[in-house]
Amino acid sequence: MVSDIGILQRARMELAYFSGYARLKQRQTGGAGVILRFERVRPRRSQRFQPHRADEITPQFLDRTIRALKRWKFDLVPLDEVCRRAVTLSKPRRFACLTFDGGYKDVITAAYPVLAKHGAPFAIYLPTAFPDGLGERWWLALEELIARESRISLVIDRKERRFATHHTSEKHDAFEFLASWMRTLPPSDLSFAIHDLCKRYSVDLATLSRSASMDWDDLARLAADPLVTIGSATVNYPVLSNLGYADARREIAMGKAVAETAFRRDVRHFAYPFGDRESWRRQHLEMVQETGFASAVSAIPGVVEPKGYTNLHALPRVGWDGRQRSLRMMRVILSGIMFPPVAPTKDNLA
Repeated sequence: MVSDIGILQRARMELAYFSGYARLKQRQTGGAGVILRFERVRPRRSQRFQPHRADEITPQFLDRTIRALKRWKFDLVPLDEVCRRAVTLSKPRRFACLTFDGGYKDVITAAYPVLAKHGAPFAIYLPTAFPDGLGERWWLALEELIARESRISLVIDRKERRFATHHTSEKHDAFEFLASWMRTLPPSDLSFAIHDLCKRYSVDLATLSRSASMDWDDLARLAADPLVTIGSATVNYPVLSNLGYADARREIAMGKAVAETAFRRDVRHFAYPFGDRESWRRQHLEMVQETGFASAVSAIPGVVEPKGYTNLHALPRVGWDGRQRSLRMMRVILSGIMFPPVAPTKDNLA
């Protein structure tokens, strides 16, 4: 995630932009292109406590981004074309691929009108439990209860822990601690912890999760558009590293099977839930390959190299921080100069 750019770093990036250095180096550092990662697209909110602000962009910023990508001579391409360009020689023009994680309702209500207006291809990575109303967006429930409470408590490691959440800074601290802790839990323990909190503080987790998610009618409308690629992101969107081998394999395979049954087509592309380096391992890459996916994307930042140098089942993405609005910064980042050189990915995974 491109986030929290410091003053010195911003100054360097401004210099790289205005001096033309980023554009000059792009030929060496930009690879074949980039995959952009977004989650939510909705109007800006006024609340002071917004722990997921980095994961949101406005429809206006999405519109500006697509216009800028076209102005910068990027080819906007679907995932199948990404896979083709990643294993062939470099093209004169770099590509950009737009992807959206989580299956959020605002993809169809706020993002889709912008994307359709521009004729821009894009991909959605779907956790299939959410349109069925069975998935649990625990991070949204955690945000809601912290937002409205001045003090919360719960059991962690068999001890009652209390958190003061009166001030905005305290709310952010509590959210960061609890979300990080919950990310380490196996699914059964995570479900118990969030249900305990929701019961204590009267948060309707099921209703909250359903209201934030596209349903199957929404998805059928998108699936009918040839510019839309629907990929899989497991069934329940777990941290794969917290699962045993059989459970992880089942999540990957069942997510694909459910989506293929629903849309009556092959689902060829996969996203590792959460996608950072701690959330998946080499064994999950191998599971994805064995399940028959043509590609898999992570949330590890980087550019896609040509000539097969980037493993198609460990594709990097550039996740844009919604708190940043500068297209100059975006152009510098998309030039690739901010990322370390990439060796063939099979040698990079631990």
